[in-house]
Amino acid sequence: MNNSMISAAASMGAMQRKFDILADNISNLNTHGYKRKNAVFEDILTSIQPHEADFLQPGRRSPLGYTQGWGARVVAQTLDMAQGPLQQTNNSTDVAIEGNALFEVRTGATLNSERAFTRQGAFQLMPTAAGQRLLVTNAGYPVVADNGGADTLINVPEGYELTVAADGTLTAHTQDNSETLELGKLKLVEVLKPELLQAVADNLYGVPQNVAATDVVQAVQATPDAAGGLAIRQGFLEQSNVNLIDEMTDLVTVQRAYQLNARALASGDQMMQMATDLRG
Repeated sequence: MNNSMISAAASMGAMQRKFDILADNISNLNTHGYKRKNAVFEDILTSIQPHEADFLQPGRRSPLGYTQGWGARVVAQTLDMAQGPLQQTNNSTDVAIEGNALFEVRTGATLNSERAFTRQGAFQLMPTAAGQRLLVTNAGYPVVADNGGADTLINVPEGYELTVAADGTLTAHTQDNSETLELGKLKLVEVLKPELLQAVADNLYGVPQNVAATDVVQAVQATPDAAGGLAIRQGFLEQSNVNLIDEMTDLVTVQRAYQLNARALASGDQMMQMATDLRG
């Protein structure tokens, strides 16, 4: 395979990865809390090809030799953590975040299960054997609260309603407000390095095992009274931050780049065929 075919084939592979990312973004246009994905490209290792001595002509200022590339590749997939628009639902278990943070959840039924993080706040109250109702995501992952510095799961007794304040404070109260229970605060984490978050399920992220969690996320408190502060909105859901026009524009651009590399690959094949015919 000649050099032009190698470069074209490598770039086609990178364009296919970008296609997949764009398709994922577009398909999740209406997914609450979805964060747009980006592809990070880099050139594959380049090499310096020599020139014959005849190229060294009087007055030449550039050195002999030319740089030859070997295409491009996708080296990372990052999350765009930009805020998505809020949609009012008036559902007491729907919760949205304004600002750079994620809800902390557990992937199992207990606090000892793996930590995970999500922006999707379409929560539900799931009945338990103890006569309580556990606050979980729409996929069934328990939501975590910070109760005096200790992680707890959020259990709301039967007959009680859930209220979430702008600072994330959770209270359960009877319909006539005669009894009130403090349930702690929603546990939130700020994302320090979105590129290190790993997708573990639909709209659910985790930290890779070979990376320290403190390098990727850190605990944060909602500060709704501060200018530009982090706030919790009960009765709202955050929509995805995908812009369909931008995604379709990128899709056309990537399609054209893919076609260009496909033609380069075909041209390289034709040149090899011509060389084979001449040698024959």
